[in-house]
Amino acid sequence: MTKIRFANGRVLTADGTLDGATFEVVEGRIVEIDAAAGAADEEIDLAGGFVVPGFIDVQVNGGGGVLFNDEPTAKGIDAIGRGHAPFGTTGFLPTLISDPPEAIEKALDANEAAIEAGVPGCIGVHIEGPVINAARKGIHDPEKFRRLDATLIELLARPRQGKVLLTLAPEMVSEEDIRTLAAAGVILSVGHSDADHDTVAAAFAAGMTGVTHLYNAMSPLKHREPGVVGAALDSGSVYLGVIADGFHVHDAALRIAMRAHPRDRFMLVTDAMSCVGSNVNSFELHGRTIRVENGCCLGEDGTLAGSALDMTGAFRHAVTRLGLSHEDAAAMAATNPAAFLGLSHDRGALAPGLRADWVCLTHDLQPAGTWIAGTKIA
Repeated sequence: MTKIRFANGRVLTADGTLDGATFEVVEGRIVEIDAAAGAADEEIDLAGGFVVPGFIDVQVNGGGGVLFNDEPTAKGIDAIGRGHAPFGTTGFLPTLISDPPEAIEKALDANEAAIEAGVPGCIGVHIEGPVINAARKGIHDPEKFRRLDATLIELLARPRQGKVLLTLAPEMVSEEDIRTLAAAGVILSVGHSDADHDTVAAAFAAGMTGVTHLYNAMSPLKHREPGVVGAALDSGSVYLGVIADGFHVHDAALRIAMRAHPRDRFMLVTDAMSCVGSNVNSFELHGRTIRVENGCCLGEDGTLAGSALDMTGAFRHAVTRLGLSHEDAAAMAATNPAAFLGLSHDRGALAPGLRADWVCLTHDLQPAGTWIAGTKIA
């Protein structure tokens, strides 16, 4: 048992925000949160800062100088996690950008190996593509795109440790395919799609529960053609990932979306590339050079190519640019993605019984320490 006391700052627990608190941690889990000052094994002076639940990022293409497509191994996942840990990420899904089935199998196996090896923060894998629409390809290589066949379904639906998230375009598959994958436990998200409203609404009814980077690489909301964006905002229930970096989506568009859809269905994601947590300023993706300029990742033709965003930066943007409360931003960075992944029983909030994963932030929302299972890792 370890008791850690936080003083001179705010602690955002599941039951409300406290002015200081003591966490009792046993075997990597919080067993008690005490608002009263008392004896502790360690005291941390927040100096006007915050303690928030550990961030959960469901879309991490890379970090620490490593791109998951280039190194789909447990070692690669560990490097990515270490690159993001200093920015508060305590749970993440390494994300494979559209690649052939043999690469998908390697990515799935790497996730399995990473979880078995106890790689800190690895909680599953995100396969983004290749069953997506070339009309909304973004930076994805259309030569890698393919139809969803029985072999690929079997590969994706095979029982795994950790969560499997699949981004696909619903117009490229049947509703029966969606039902089959959902029944196998695959979490399905609409993305890189040019579908009309009715197709997306039917996909939601069949078992798709998420939308990958809302607004980006999808049919927009028009008054006679609501598209993917309209179907997403009209659903009232699906989880919407948003890249809050000031480049991917205008702040006003995000504020409008959050007025139209339940706040507890939004998730902050980074869509981060290998540059996060490293000094990388250019890298290769499927033979294309991606450069990092002024906090933005760009292909040679100016196409946005993932991001240089970290989760603390997304949290800070949500508070300072979108006008969210610290509590709402914490929910979007931790609680809501945990719910989307079906992990609310295990993580995503500061509460007795949950994992002792948390982040300390300074008063101006800079990272000041990351703990996973009660151990400081960054």
